[in-house]
Amino acid sequence: MTETPRRFDPNNPDDALTTQYPGTADATSGSGTSEVDTSRAEAPVAPAPAPAPTPAPETRQVTRAGMVWAAVASALVVLIVLIAFILQNQEYVQVKFFGLEGSVPLGVALFIAAVGGGVLVAIAGAARIIQLRLAAHRVRRQAGPGTRTR
Repeated sequence: MTETPRRFDPNNPDDALTTQYPGTADATSGSGTSEVDTSRAEAPVAPAPAPAPTPAPETRQVTRAGMVWAAVASALVVLIVLIAFILQNQEYVQVKFFGLEGSVPLGVALFIAAVGGGVLVAIAGAARIIQLRLAAHRVRRQAGPGTRTR
């Protein structure tokens, strides 16, 4: 938002010209000589006090309970979307898998495929976690019993 500039009021103390050095405002007025009249020199104007510092906003601490709440709320939203997807895709489709054959609703078949993909990702993640823990255990064992790595 911008403000409309107001006119200069010489009688208003807020609009008065202030100079950092005494006598510089009077140096340009007068007889045109470079001589400065020091008899009417103004006292230096003290700088305006700095505004009080605003307190820093409080930092919010992330708690485990807050993370669990956010995870549960996100999971509920995903479940609602999945239920809507399954209910809207009730046409039966023919499914063949390793010699097994059957017909299931399309939404259910896709949900089962998604869960199967999630299980594969979880197995790969668990294998990597086990690998990293074994490596950390080896490092701790080589460091010796008296040293702490944490």
